[in-house]
Amino acid sequence: MRSIFLSATALLAVAVPAFAQQSPWQIRDSTRWGIKNGIHIGIWPGAMEKINEHSDGGPRGLLRVGYDLGGMICHINYIAIEPVVNGVMEFSEISPSASDGKWGKLMSAKTESVTADSLVIRVEMERFANGAHPYLRLIIRKSKPDEVCIEVNHHPGSATMDRCAVSATMGNYARLRKLYLKDTVISSLRLYNNFTGIDFIERSPYPAAGMHTDKDGNPMVVAATDENFTQMADWPQETAYWNRWSWRYRPYRIFSQYWRKDKSQTAIGLQVRVNGRAKYWTGGSRDEKHYIAIPGGPSFENFELREKYQAGQRQYFGISLKTPEALLSPL
Repeated sequence: MRSIFLSATALLAVAVPAFAQQSPWQIRDSTRWGIKNGIHIGIWPGAMEKINEHSDGGPRGLLRVGYDLGGMICHINYIAIEPVVNGVMEFSEISPSASDGKWGKLMSAKTESVTADSLVIRVEMERFANGAHPYLRLIIRKSKPDEVCIEVNHHPGSATMDRCAVSATMGNYARLRKLYLKDTVISSLRLYNNFTGIDFIERSPYPAAGMHTDKDGNPMVVAATDENFTQMADWPQETAYWNRWSWRYRPYRIFSQYWRKDKSQTAIGLQVRVNGRAKYWTGGSRDEKHYIAIPGGPSFENFELREKYQAGQRQYFGISLKTPEALLSPL
């Protein structure tokens, strides 16, 4: 069956007004969109940053999330789409494509609209094996250059989704170890104390009642590293780490990452969910020799908000140069 997903050349694109080619918007073909000195979003096969000449930006089935640091686009995280139908969850980065059977749902994207104040991108993806057929609308606003609004919808004929999480999946790159809730800061080192395995580790999620609220009363949760920049930039001088050097932290600044919800949009069963890893992901191998320990100890890998699916639901993912304390105060 012919499909728009069969090749990169079939990615959708529309004409962009001339003003959008100027500040603040930065649009590269149909694989990356962003705002000057702010957040960038991309899809495979476009790389957010070229760490080598053959780089395709990493796994398929994931949104790439980056940040413009004075003209240098830094890849910070990935976002996966995880629909649940009748209790069965699929993961967009490891669910096989119907086009070639390889891991990763193929995505296409187009600029839906662009004004002086906002940029809207529509992201299509293949139908999932559980019958879910979601699509996304991504909105970047000039007034909030550090964040992207992720709106989840579904096509006619999609199976009814229990939920459809959008999950930040590469917290280990930024070594996120502190989760800032309303009355406490959760440490991954304490939560996963003595864990040294190669798998994910997970504890119970945190209810919305435990989230901070911003100055407008919107629920918000922040995650950050517990290391300073010198520690983050260091990399063990061992052969195993040289062979996995792509995990070395490359930006020259430390970022906080956050999720928030609009208080005006009812969220049913809203929760904060994290899981952790002690070793960097390496494609699902069961051979421990393929893994290296995360310097400094276990960190949060997946970081997300979960809620019952409602068409048009919106969540906001942010990357900020502000410290968690600055983001959360005064609130």
